[in-house]
Amino acid sequence: MRPSTTILAFDYGGRRIGVAVGQSVTGSASALGTVANRDHGPDWPAIERLITEWRPAQLVVGLPLMEDGSDSDMGKAARRFCAALARFGLPVEVMDERYSSLEARERLVDERRQGLRGRLSKETIDAAAAVVIAERWLAQSH
Repeated sequence: MRPSTTILAFDYGGRRIGVAVGQSVTGSASALGTVANRDHGPDWPAIERLITEWRPAQLVVGLPLMEDGSDSDMGKAARRFCAALARFGLPVEVMDERYSSLEARERLVDERRQGLRGRLSKETIDAAAAVVIAERWLAQSH
């Protein structure tokens, strides 16, 4: 990997897609929020704005797998989302996201316990799960 690579990571969900930006220099990521995902599909203009703003070299999508590693229905939908992301001309990789939402929730609850965060919303958890996905990808890519 190049010394300084920016990535955008996505936690794909049926209603919302959590988004985080990660940096290879620090190996860390920050939550950017969520993008709507409705019956007509993801909010592509919002995703395009994020790509234009952050200029990532890599897109990473969390792949929700079953406990045994097999594909789930949501995993199949996430793979379709990956294929559609190809429209931006950037490399797209998947990252096993098992337990990322649980890990994200635990981190946020800990921050709340320390007085660093207020009430937790589903959007906050989805964005934090994208952070976990980004950090996992960055850790494995070094």
